[in-house]
Amino acid sequence: MRALLLGVMLALASPALAVQPDEVLPDPVMEERARDISAGLRCLVCRNESIDESNATLARDLRLLVRERLVAGDSDAEVVSFIVDRYGEYVLLRPTLTGSNIVLWLAPAVLLLLGGGLSLVYVRRRAQSAAPTEAALSVEEEARLKDLLRE
Repeated sequence: MRALLLGVMLALASPALAVQPDEVLPDPVMEERARDISAGLRCLVCRNESIDESNATLARDLRLLVRERLVAGDSDAEVVSFIVDRYGEYVLLRPTLTGSNIVLWLAPAVLLLLGGGLSLVYVRRRAQSAAPTEAALSVEEEARLKDLLRE
């Protein structure tokens, strides 16, 4: 009973692939290549889902386009390049580390270092500044304080 329950839970936890039976290529090697490529391409409708997981019509069209290009004899890189040329680099789930994307990849680290450096400067300056001195109470203030404490 436990094995059955575990099997059902694992089946529900696995990613749901939206590839329809009519999309599957007869050649298992070619189909594996198509799945590898489509796992790295973003569905433009669903945002952070791959086209392999998405049920959107555009994702289906992209899956079919990937398979068409593979059947036509394109390499994996040529298929990805074709899709990127057509839809832009946004279609990649893992953008490249070139051009203007370098700024996006490096910005978090630069901002973290900048924030840490500014915090360190602030803490050091605050520690080095003289503590404010307290002025002694006048004779009248001391008398008034004693009166208040007696009440």
